[in-house]
Amino acid sequence: MKKLLILILITISSFTADAQYLTASDSLFNEHVPMTGRIWGYAFGDYFYKGHSDSLARGGANQYTNVKTSDNAFALRRLYIGYDFNISKKFSTEVLLAAEDWNQQNNLTFFVKYAHIRWRNIWKGTDLVVGQSGTPGFSKSSEKFWSYRSIERTIIDIRRTQSYDFGVTLQGKFDKKERFGYNAMIGNGRGALAENNRFKKYYGSVYGYFLDKKLLVDVYADYEKLDWSRNFHHSRTMFKVFVGYTTKSFTIGAEVFLNHGQQDVIAEHNSIKDTVSANSFGASLFVRGKIISDQLSFFARADVFNPYLNYDKSNYSNYTGLSKNYNPNTKELFLTAGLDFTPIKNVHFMPNVWFNGYKNQDKGITGRAGKDYDIVYRLTFYYVFGK
Repeated sequence: MKKLLILILITISSFTADAQYLTASDSLFNEHVPMTGRIWGYAFGDYFYKGHSDSLARGGANQYTNVKTSDNAFALRRLYIGYDFNISKKFSTEVLLAAEDWNQQNNLTFFVKYAHIRWRNIWKGTDLVVGQSGTPGFSKSSEKFWSYRSIERTIIDIRRTQSYDFGVTLQGKFDKKERFGYNAMIGNGRGALAENNRFKKYYGSVYGYFLDKKLLVDVYADYEKLDWSRNFHHSRTMFKVFVGYTTKSFTIGAEVFLNHGQQDVIAEHNSIKDTVSANSFGASLFVRGKIISDQLSFFARADVFNPYLNYDKSNYSNYTGLSKNYNPNTKELFLTAGLDFTPIKNVHFMPNVWFNGYKNQDKGITGRAGKDYDIVYRLTFYYVFGK
């Protein structure tokens, strides 16, 4: 991948005969002028200090799971390098290389996150996207309103609902003013990984803007069979609603989801194991706003997550989840807050606190095994280039 990246950069640098092939003004590019393109990207990372560590290293794929108390480091958590190009008025393409998901065990490695072609207005008001692209889950709704991916993922992104996938997508508008629209996708359900089963994942969302486009309501659902045999029907279905309200001074947002895991938990009783279905619930509330216009802002967020609403120790002695990031035994509470200092546009320095608490659903378990937390103090930087 490093050799591929070097080759891409050398190839791009060779386009000196006509600079518009390489870069264009946003207005020129956004007007879909043929043979115009742009290089863009962003990066974020931190200096962090681990103030306290959960005794059982709960937290799944969180970047601070297994990081010991008092450990500290400078860490780059994400780097994007992308290239967008207008082939014609009707066709455009996007390629995005990403290095992300830092942890103490692995170095950042580039992989292909986006590689797709867009056919604009394949019929009136609808684009067709073919290839590896963003899913309808959150990138154009809750993540956009939250706008602090550099601080943390959205609540369903934390649970690793696919943010990108390889497949076919329709993105459409219902009216000329673009107040109402939809996104529908069929994909592998594996992100950048190769498909490993015969099933596909189905995504869909409908949305509407109200109050002069200050208010967004987005309704989302997805479904995927994970394993399907005569006696084992393993699948997941998510329903989610996001509501966001934004003004020039502040933005608030609320996101709620219900995830149904068909035969997704192994339950044990008297040494007999069986698979049972599980409903999980999550809710996220955030606010961000300006303190000094274009220079200093604030943000705060709180999430609650219950991975197994049907938890009942009177019937079963032990539960084991089949899906990653859905430990049926542990409720979670996530909190973050901080300041955003912006000395110039697209450059941010953000002191912040990151907290994730864990509570065992078995009320008979006490001490740190029953309730504990991770807390991290960070100075985060974030910059954008090319757009």
